[in-house]
Amino acid sequence: MTKKILVLCTGNSARSQMGEGFFRAAGGGGFEVFSAGTKPSSVRPEAIAVMKEFGIDISGQRAKSVDEFSGQSIEYVVTVCDNEIGRASSRERV
Repeated sequence: MTKKILVLCTGNSARSQMGEGFFRAAGGGGFEVFSAGTKPSSVRPEAIAVMKEFGIDISGQRAKSVDEFSGQSIEYVVTVCDNEIGRASSRERV
């Protein structure tokens, strides 16, 4: 069974989008990878540009609300900003 990873931050605009891209590139298909934010905005062009330097295209990704994953079983939640650490650790399921 494929494990799911959710990369979580506030805006889902840069760090979490980049994390999703890195995990997808490194996962080799062994993981389903998503990113989300508690207050999603839009993917920052700077994040897209930096990832392009690594040979990873995240231009097709979109900012998503963590609510889109409500009720799903997520094996790993990776927080990439301090604001979301308490929120992520207090959830049984995201």
